[in-house]
Amino acid sequence: MRGTYLRVGVLVVAGMALLVGAVFFFSGSQIRHARPYETYFRDSVQGLDVGAPVKYRGVAIGAVTEVGLVSAAYGRDEPDAIRRTTFRTVFVRFEIDTERVGQPPNPDAIARGLRARIAPQGLTGLSYVELDFVNPENFPPLDIPWKPRYEYIPSVPSTLSQVQDAATVLLAKIQQIDINGLANGLLGLITDLRGTLHDGDADKLMVQATATLRTLQATVTQADVPALTAELRQTLASARTLAQGPQTQQLLRSATAATDKLTQAAARLPQLIASLDAVTRRADSGSADLEAGLVPLLRDARTAVAALRQTSEALRRDPGQVVLGAAPPRSRDQ
Repeated sequence: MRGTYLRVGVLVVAGMALLVGAVFFFSGSQIRHARPYETYFRDSVQGLDVGAPVKYRGVAIGAVTEVGLVSAAYGRDEPDAIRRTTFRTVFVRFEIDTERVGQPPNPDAIARGLRARIAPQGLTGLSYVELDFVNPENFPPLDIPWKPRYEYIPSVPSTLSQVQDAATVLLAKIQQIDINGLANGLLGLITDLRGTLHDGDADKLMVQATATLRTLQATVTQADVPALTAELRQTLASARTLAQGPQTQQLLRSATAATDKLTQAAARLPQLIASLDAVTRRADSGSADLEAGLVPLLRDARTAVAALRQTSEALRRDPGQVVLGAAPPRSRDQ
């Protein structure tokens, strides 16, 4: 009996110790500076349970406190228009430790693209809430007709949901394609192409191309390409020998010397032009002096010619008077 009581006492003490430890454990894991938020999802929240972590870029900053249907939380006493909207939506409420984030989420952060999404935790099948910034134009906030109980952070579909939606859209487009009509059209195209290649212009074009290739081959064969190649090599060797010969080198040296002389002559050309300019100026000055000396002489010569002309005219009219002189004047008595 004493052993039985001892075992029972040990079990009771151990149970009490475990209970106290559990109390301390759960009380220490609670968020001390919690701030409640909520968000809404229109896709499945499979794997997300109460107590799941809330992370921002991999850092745990809070925990999920409640998961439920919006129709049960906001759609009971609301009009029919609101109830038709709420039954498709799931709400997720969570708490964020303000000491870990420093500045809690606010309307400015939401306007800049702060969103919540459901992310999987590896291969366990569990999920958590991830907060991150996205393009607010691509993921605008939901238009909710009810008033949220806590501060509202908009959500974005999870990556898996986006892939599923894209696959669904792709399958819908594939189903809209007329596969039978496309296959029949392709078979008809292949048949037409085969007929064109066998009997149409393509066949004639291929025959002409074959004939042209044969003619080209015969021409190349008759042209004796090896001999032409040998002659071309010999011509190139002769040209190389001529270019490297003494006569070519002498011609190049003569051309170089002539170029040097021409350069020297071109360098002396400005001096020659200056000398010619000075000679021209001197000639202009000498002609001016000569003209100044000849003008009086020409004037005197003109006067002498005029006097000689008068003398010859007088001699022609009265030679005696010119030779003997003028007759004496007559008296009054005579």
